[in-house]
Amino acid sequence: MSKPKDANAPALIAENRRARHEYHIEDRYEAGLALMGWEVKSMRAGRVQLAEAYVYVRNGEAFLFGAHLAPLNSASSHVLADPTRTRKLLMNRSEIDRLVGLVEREGYTLIPLELYWKRGRAKLRVGLAKGKQQHDKRATEKDRDWQRHKGRILRGR
Repeated sequence: MSKPKDANAPALIAENRRARHEYHIEDRYEAGLALMGWEVKSMRAGRVQLAEAYVYVRNGEAFLFGAHLAPLNSASSHVLADPTRTRKLLMNRSEIDRLVGLVEREGYTLIPLELYWKRGRAKLRVGLAKGKQQHDKRATEKDRDWQRHKGRILRGR
């Protein structure tokens, strides 16, 4: 049985599933994106990949690096479209300053988790994360398998 969809829930564009497998997500932040017109159109078409992307902070500004937005042939005919260009993230100064401290001193990493629409604007959920060791990944997978198996047993009765 699936959950009913909330009317106020943001519409998901792309999700970085690998991030939850590779990292312990400590905290989440929401950021806007500075985009060009053809990028918005390709997002609406769902042609986005966040698998290899990451976020870095330089000179008090946050940037999304490595996200792939495939250009549409009809939308980007007059511009030279770079699918993996670095995009600026729009965040509050206090959030960026806090993230700089955590990333540089505490050894955290900033990972893009999901890209979604919120009131007609593209938003990126950024996770403050620490890398998982191999044994942590195995434990997570074992727990996920057990939950799946337990659900099958309970449905069978």
